[in-house]
Amino acid sequence: MLGDLIYEATGKRTARRVLSAEASGFKVEVTFEESGKLLGADATGFGTYWSGNRPDGTLYGEGQGVVLTKKGEMVTWKGQGVGQIKAGGAVSYRGAVYYYTASKKLARLNKVAAVFEYEVDANGNTRTKEWEWK
Repeated sequence: MLGDLIYEATGKRTARRVLSAEASGFKVEVTFEESGKLLGADATGFGTYWSGNRPDGTLYGEGQGVVLTKKGEMVTWKGQGVGQIKAGGAVSYRGAVYYYTASKKLARLNKVAAVFEYEVDANGNTRTKEWEWK
């Protein structure tokens, strides 16, 4: 069951790098930066993920990143997701993220599996939403 919306942000893809390109498929690395709200606090985040195509045309990827609140708290995350390529090179992913923080204020995140929606439009603009999975 989905719980509270715990993170919402918008941003920009800042880099892409081809890790492999074969007749059987590709693997790319993507870096992004974003700003939004984490548990209601103003925050900025950045992350990197790799993604590759699968034989059925869908995508699979894994990533990691950091979110910093304006008050100096830090949260790290790791996640996995599946997605698809859309018109103009846009991509859409769904998956799960797992957090770690030493912040007492944000410590509840250490017990959370979050499910996410991550969208990148054809111009490299990103949108992230994450919900607590109860």
